[in-house]
Amino acid sequence: MSGSASRPTRKIQHPLGFGVIGTGMWGRAHAEVYAASPYSRLIAVCDLQKDRAESVAAQFGAKAYTDIDAFLANPEIQAVGIATPDSLHRAPAVLAAEAGKHILLEKPLATTHEDIAAIVESVTRNRVRLMVDFHARWNPPIVLARDSIRRGELGNLVSAYYRLNDVISVPLQMLAWAAKSSILWFLGSHTIDTLRWLLDDEVEWVHSVSRSGVLKGQGVDVPDIYQTLLKFRKGVIATIENNWIVPNTQPNVNDIKLNILGSKGMLDIDLTNNGVLQRFLPERYDQPDVFVKPLIHDRHTGFAYAAIHDFVERLAFEEEFLTDLRDGVNVSKTVLAIMESAEKDAPVKVEL
Repeated sequence: MSGSASRPTRKIQHPLGFGVIGTGMWGRAHAEVYAASPYSRLIAVCDLQKDRAESVAAQFGAKAYTDIDAFLANPEIQAVGIATPDSLHRAPAVLAAEAGKHILLEKPLATTHEDIAAIVESVTRNRVRLMVDFHARWNPPIVLARDSIRRGELGNLVSAYYRLNDVISVPLQMLAWAAKSSILWFLGSHTIDTLRWLLDDEVEWVHSVSRSGVLKGQGVDVPDIYQTLLKFRKGVIATIENNWIVPNTQPNVNDIKLNILGSKGMLDIDLTNNGVLQRFLPERYDQPDVFVKPLIHDRHTGFAYAAIHDFVERLAFEEEFLTDLRDGVNVSKTVLAIMESAEKDAPVKVEL
């Protein structure tokens, strides 16, 4: 296919059947898209928590399962969205591939070298298609920055700085499984993929330091912060920061700053304090979401939902994904190198 510009606007005759594994916050997003897209039908959802699975299924007119084998045996399901916790991607991804289902997998691909290898082997052997949901690639400011870089407006790229942090309520309240993940898996994977995409390059080596204490003191045994130097193969030097301890009084969940410097110009992006909409109320001040997943006319939109829609459409029209198995593998291997570097307090080569 030549691309999305050539797609028909009418509903296709036989929309693809979709299922969702994991019906938490992002699983609900998948269900909403699959139920609404003209190119898909939501057939079923699966979750170990029966009440949650039944609630989402009832909301979107689908069937609820708690047994993944029975779910994957449903012949109407041709593709699945997997939105399980970061460390629990291997089993559903491998089982889905063995059942011949195409996969949209929430980032990261996997959190160990063994899990990476198992997913790659199963997906490759069963010839299913897999996209990893690095949805920053659909974020308008990021896309515009990439277009500017591709046009050569910055000249030869020299350096990058990317800060992507979360308020502390995310690991303490929002994620029941935070202790089994880390800020590197939850946000650092986005940081790395975004830089890989912007720079059109892979990381050669990393040197990282971390610090712990704040979260451990509140019962979540993971590092608070990683500061990492990345050397890319083409020579660009990047500094990234990922932490999970930004005060909850920050008006947005994420703290995001991105700078790309070239020989002829520079791009500077502040996605934390965009200032598009500020709300001043007697009891609080905030900046409502207008980019990630705002609710517009009773339907969620924004780049997080655009990524899921894009998976559906590219699968339906047999187009290449914007993020694929290789992207997922290389990002996960880079994160693992960063974690190793922080442990050793020494540079580590990224083996891709």
